[in-house]
Amino acid sequence: MSGAAGRFRPALVPTLFTLVAVVVCAGLGVWQLERLQWKRHLIAEREAALTAPPVAPPRTAAEAAAMQYRRVTATGEFLHDREILRVAAGETGGSRYDVLTPLRQADGEVVFVDRGLIPVDLRDPAKRAAGQPVGWVRVTGILRQPPREKPSMFLPDNKPERNLWFWLDLPAMAAAARLPEVAPFYIVADTTPNPGGWPKGRDVTEPLPNNHLQYAITWFALAIAALVVYLLSQRRPSGEQSGGDEPGAKSDIIRHE
Repeated sequence: MSGAAGRFRPALVPTLFTLVAVVVCAGLGVWQLERLQWKRHLIAEREAALTAPPVAPPRTAAEAAAMQYRRVTATGEFLHDREILRVAAGETGGSRYDVLTPLRQADGEVVFVDRGLIPVDLRDPAKRAAGQPVGWVRVTGILRQPPREKPSMFLPDNKPERNLWFWLDLPAMAAAARLPEVAPFYIVADTTPNPGGWPKGRDVTEPLPNNHLQYAITWFALAIAALVVYLLSQRRPSGEQSGGDEPGAKSDIIRHE
């Protein structure tokens, strides 16, 4: 039976390659499990914040840091002539834009409000003039913290000279909008309809995706598959020798002499 099963004779290169593959895949699986715990905690915090009643926007960066995803209600005047257009996430071709408009509050503080989405053919504000209310307005949405740096190396660089932005950089946006200072957070407006229908606000209660468990299972499965392929590929028939000589070859030569 041992002859039929063959002998395990690992070669150096396949062994090293498999070792690296298994370690990398297993490591990525563990990392995804850690991300799973982080995402579950984030979802729980977000759900708790969304169920709380709306409050006034924070006054300091420290207060804002503790209010991520908290519902807020702000009142003030939109500075429509200084709006910022950001390419909507996942649409690097620019088929839709997020409209971020500065809101000057009664105390003079300015906060950017993500008012929602517009199609690319409405990039010109004159084509959606009805959606630019004048005077005192009331905005309800959720508070968000901007990223500290460019979220991904695959995102294009922002183009302030063209009012084209791919990621939120509030200080740079404030400079482009000729604003001396803005709040260190922004507000994502809810789905309350805007006059004229544009921009269209987002559903701020939409749950966050959480696929980290599936990703972890995939990486662990790849690690196991690589190990199984390696074990099967490194078995040799019991009669096979690394030198390639057939058993008894030497004795046959002597016998013929």
